[in-house]
Amino acid sequence: MTAHGGRRDQAARDAMTVEIGYALVSAAFAVAVVFGAIAGPALLFDLPETLEKVLLRLALGLAPVLFIARVVSVLIRFGRNGPQPSQPGRTNPDS
Repeated sequence: MTAHGGRRDQAARDAMTVEIGYALVSAAFAVAVVFGAIAGPALLFDLPETLEKVLLRLALGLAPVLFIARVVSVLIRFGRNGPQPSQPGRTNPDS
């Protein structure tokens, strides 16, 4: 994973860039789905004002927590496993 004095090679940098992008996009999608599921009824239906406020505040409070949790979990999983091998299934360079 490193070359030339400990610097990451281009493939490792590209893999990290892709993983960061995936983490951000998947977190945004998860937040949108959960926000829609929680706040959607408050925005679509005529609910009592107190219930609308509770649902909206719950969705707004849960959204950043879910976003951060998803990004951190994806990046930790990537860091633990490292980048994928270029030739899956090959464990020995001589095989």
